[in-house]
Amino acid sequence: MLIDAPTVLVHEYIQQMMAWLLFVDPAATSRLQSLQLGLGAGSLTKFCYKEARMKTAVIELNPQVLVACRGWFKLPNDNSRLRVVLADAATEIQNPEWWGSVDALQVDLYDHEAATPVLDSLDFYGDCRRLLTDEGSMTVNLFGRSSSFKRSAEKIASAFGADAVWVFKPTRAGNTVVLAQRIPSRPKRAVWRERAEFIQSQWGLPAMQWTRGLKPFVVENQNE
Repeated sequence: MLIDAPTVLVHEYIQQMMAWLLFVDPAATSRLQSLQLGLGAGSLTKFCYKEARMKTAVIELNPQVLVACRGWFKLPNDNSRLRVVLADAATEIQNPEWWGSVDALQVDLYDHEAATPVLDSLDFYGDCRRLLTDEGSMTVNLFGRSSSFKRSAEKIASAFGADAVWVFKPTRAGNTVVLAQRIPSRPKRAVWRERAEFIQSQWGLPAMQWTRGLKPFVVENQNE
């Protein structure tokens, strides 16, 4: 986090977690709902709430993480647009309250060793899909010395459908962001360019790079 600009998204993979903006009208984010699974340092939560002006919620298991974010990382208190739920994400997303309500789901769930995603099963990704609106998307950070991008991406493709899944190349730090749509679409290049220009102008995010780097996921033929 930048101390003098706490809502700026610094790291490349964190910026890529906002690539779902390419699949909606980015000028209308104030009408959308975001949900983060895992608070971390609160970067995505603060950005969605303060910069994108979205209704924003986050599910975090560890109360000490929330204390740190509120005490040191300038995360606002709960209000009519911001809600922090202290709960196990795998359990909380079973609550029908969330189903079909989330336009931007951002999943970044790791233990204190950051070795592998805490939740990474086919059932979990199916539950994530159930949270989304028809135009909603999920972005997932896949990282860790014990993680397998291929296995995780194939689980996501099984839950969402292979034609709904997009991937970035790994960042230099080793993070790979996967995007999955509730209902697959292939926006025209001109639409992506227009949206990317707006995103860059409005928030300074490298959205033109996203249009070149975000590719449809290809499921390998296991019979080959």
